[in-house]
Amino acid sequence: MNLINIEVVYATPEKQKIVAIKVEQGTTVRAAAMASGLDAEFEGLDLSKAPLGIYGKAVKKPEEQEIKAGERIEVYRPLIADPKAARLKRAAK
Repeated sequence: MNLINIEVVYATPEKQKIVAIKVEQGTTVRAAAMASGLDAEFEGLDLSKAPLGIYGKAVKKPEEQEIKAGERIEVYRPLIADPKAARLKRAAK
């Protein structure tokens, strides 16, 4: 068994958490996120469905893509406002 070190991060406006874990080489991004246990720390977080990224770049198929040693998985929250609509509203002021 070949273990690799990774990090999984999640943040809300009130709290942020970075978890360093070891997973088996070949683990998918989704499985690694679920192994982090962050869903126990944040009420309402569903790691089985949450959008994920690695270093700020969204992962399109986290159930298929394998995590690599040293990478950081970011768990994203849903947007509360459409960015384009927010920009238009600010520009109108």
